[in-house]
Amino acid sequence: MRRIAYCSPINPVASGISDYSEELLPYLGQYVDVTVYHESGITPNNTHLLHHMTLRPLNQLISDHQRHAYDAVIYHMGNSAAHSEIYTVAQQLPGIVVLHDLVLHHFMLQYYANVVKDLGAYHALVSATYGADGATVAGRMMRGIFDDAVFQMPLCQPLLAHATAVISHSQYVADAVRTMAPHLPIHVVPMGIPILPRRDVTTLRQQLGFGDDAFIMASFGHVNPYKRTDQILRTLRTLRRAGVNAHHIIVGSISPNVPHQRMILRTNTQDAVHITGYVAADVFNAYVDVADVCINLRHPTAGETSASLLRLLAAGKPTFITASGSFLEIPRHVAVHVPLDDHEVDFLAAALFLCAQERAFATQVGNNARAFVESHHTLPQSAAAYMQVLATHHGWDAPTPSRPVRWDVHPDADAPFPTLHPQRISTTPTRAPLPSHPPPALHGAGARIQALAAQLFRKK
Repeated sequence: MRRIAYCSPINPVASGISDYSEELLPYLGQYVDVTVYHESGITPNNTHLLHHMTLRPLNQLISDHQRHAYDAVIYHMGNSAAHSEIYTVAQQLPGIVVLHDLVLHHFMLQYYANVVKDLGAYHALVSATYGADGATVAGRMMRGIFDDAVFQMPLCQPLLAHATAVISHSQYVADAVRTMAPHLPIHVVPMGIPILPRRDVTTLRQQLGFGDDAFIMASFGHVNPYKRTDQILRTLRTLRRAGVNAHHIIVGSISPNVPHQRMILRTNTQDAVHITGYVAADVFNAYVDVADVCINLRHPTAGETSASLLRLLAAGKPTFITASGSFLEIPRHVAVHVPLDDHEVDFLAAALFLCAQERAFATQVGNNARAFVESHHTLPQSAAAYMQVLATHHGWDAPTPSRPVRWDVHPDADAPFPTLHPQRISTTPTRAPLPSHPPPALHGAGARIQALAAQLFRKK
């Protein structure tokens, strides 16, 4: 059987790619023997992974490969410090790179600051790659001034220079890589995720202190300055002024660069915003269950394919996404595409108001979302596509699974809900009767929302 080295963050490293890999690995293990290489110095805590697969620290990969060469080496690369050691090893031992984010500029800044310990070398690299504009942006980044220009300077070229091929989860990233490295084979593979079971969350909502009339919006994942937090809170204010008992739960950590407390005070939404901090996967899933709608906005985009977004769609939740970048590859009947224009907040408020008032509309969007994931983003589909890339790239025979899935990663529909620590969430609802029509502030986007509803219901 073929042997592959699989390099990725794994838990307890707080990264969405940790969860992603731990869900994909039991399916890849049907085809090949996998050795998982993780950050040196951490102790993996996934008992299934410990029992079913060989785990090794990344600082042993090169010597391991020299003693008994692997048939393939895979590096998972994202725009965070969790990938520092992966990047270091990938510079020395070329392999196939799974590029989770096109933009690695923020990673490279911290890598040169904390690993290389030479910000001058970072400045020189950006200047050599992007000229005078790059030098200006690098200088600002070094002073802690982050602006949108950095998203036009992905700085992934040093990684691509040592890759033998690239796997992407979106056509958007694949097209961008082809312009930067036209010689490099690039393959688009669907991101696979487990399908969450549908569960009755009445008791869970009561545990959190939400009444029967509460309309719960939720966003998931680390909140950085590009997650449109200000626009979401302004929308929340509009909904509550319209009489909707709306609440917004932020499930994830918040960057110190996001002045969320100031935004909350400015929008007077203190009683309706609830922040959990980083949570484990089972708690994440429970909050998905609780939500009436999910919001996954981001701009500018780093070119990422969001696993958290796919989890929301798989749960059958009506989900709002920004109409830009790789998110345009999500069909319009599957998620609500929020435009990036002067009417962004009006559109978001009107569409959310429609979800609150017309539950059939929200249910249809959620059903479309779940069907999309079941058709295009299952774990077996993803593993098979990975193996086809490996076979094509290395000249192997057509891959077929030779053993069962190593362990089951799908959540148990009968498992008890975790405790969600309601004391960490402020719940003081402001109750008001729902009006029979949207307030005047919502009428600006009314025609677009009517067209959206008509389009979605034609998909039945």
